[in-house]
Amino acid sequence: MKLIVEIDNEMHEVEVTRDGSRVEARVGDRNYTIEASEPEPNVYLLKNEGRIFEAFASPAVSGSSQQIRIGATEFEATVIDPKRLRGAKSDDEHAAGRAELKTAMPGKIVRILVSEGDAVLKGDGVIVVEAMKMQNEMKAPKDGVVSEIKVAESDTVSAGDVLVIIE
Repeated sequence: MKLIVEIDNEMHEVEVTRDGSRVEARVGDRNYTIEASEPEPNVYLLKNEGRIFEAFASPAVSGSSQQIRIGATEFEATVIDPKRLRGAKSDDEHAAGRAELKTAMPGKIVRILVSEGDAVLKGDGVIVVEAMKMQNEMKAPKDGVVSEIKVAESDTVSAGDVLVIIE
């Protein structure tokens, strides 16, 4: 699973593979093999190279940061799953009314796949955003018509910016 973790306004690519309690993690160009367990909710024991660390992570709420404590060190982290950036949702939260496609993290507009006035179906590609050297195609969350495109190709965008409105 590939994730992006933001700590102190710095983005880190993290790739995690889990096999039981064994976790292989690649953070940037560093690799770690960790034995991990969760003896109680949000408390983790991490064993690495003969050392044991206790970590606490505040309960995760989608799209918000978590407080992390490892030993005496505390920091705030936001975990972003790039697959969720693609905008395909299984629920019908936008079935009626206006839907805004927003960025989950800072990036650059690579390609706009639609024009204002175009009809789109739920799941159609709408716009491609590059973040952390990964291109993510954001998809229409509902059937509708593209009423407004708020960005242009090669624009730089911030987390939470509205890119396209579908009605």
